[in-house]
Amino acid sequence: MNAGHEGKRTERKSHGAGGLVAIGAGCATVTSAHPDPDNNQRMTEHDKPQAVLIHGAGAGGWEWTIWQRVFVAHGWNVLAPDLAPAHGGLAATRIEDYAGQVAAWCDVSKPPALLAGASLGGLLALIVAVRVLPAALVLVNPLPPVGIEPRPAPRDYADIVPWESRRSLRSTQRALPDGDDAARLFAFRRWRDESGAVLRDACAGIAVDAPRCPVLVLASEQDDQCSMSGSAALAVHLRADFRLLRGASHLGPLLGRDAATKAEDALRWCADQRALAR
Repeated sequence: MNAGHEGKRTERKSHGAGGLVAIGAGCATVTSAHPDPDNNQRMTEHDKPQAVLIHGAGAGGWEWTIWQRVFVAHGWNVLAPDLAPAHGGLAATRIEDYAGQVAAWCDVSKPPALLAGASLGGLLALIVAVRVLPAALVLVNPLPPVGIEPRPAPRDYADIVPWESRRSLRSTQRALPDGDDAARLFAFRRWRDESGAVLRDACAGIAVDAPRCPVLVLASEQDDQCSMSGSAALAVHLRADFRLLRGASHLGPLLGRDAATKAEDALRWCADQRALAR
């Protein structure tokens, strides 16, 4: 995911995955340094576990590029689409529209092995989890549902929040202090406008039913949008596993320098849950 500077290439070894995450012009790629024939070579597409990844507000499936590459290198199928405006346009889009899209991404005949969401995507994952019945749920700095405190302060968002039309590289740099220049440029080029109604409803709080699967909550220590203490309270409420990501920003787990490591940690947690379920 950390891609941006044309003509410049950096490489970051990801020891836990046994692979190499190469960040260069255009996109992030993962190649396996120690290929596991039981993963990619012998498993059919139908046999591979599936992860459905839900992005945050103003972003797109591109947010998950590093996680997607790491999961694919370990033999997973990954689906990370972009949330789309409703037929009436972005100003008419409601959180129920997004939740319906996420539910439609999931195959009811074969529920996903993992449903993961970041920020607004974390709240959407919670909303649909009882419908799509994933085997496991990972929430990355999620917007909290109703009843969880502290929560983001209510804001009077315009009907269309102009994150694309008024984006700036400087604000992206401030939002991603734990990312490199390539990651910041990559994100800056891809921000999109967002529905103000979705954000207003999400900040006010949405009632959700507790998921029926194991849950992992990842909370960034330096999150200035979804507080670490709010994520901790959510984990207690859901009886979920909780991981504090020290030094990480709100965007850091997906776009920061340690994003591949965070993906590997999530994979290990998923493997533990699958082993316990056998």
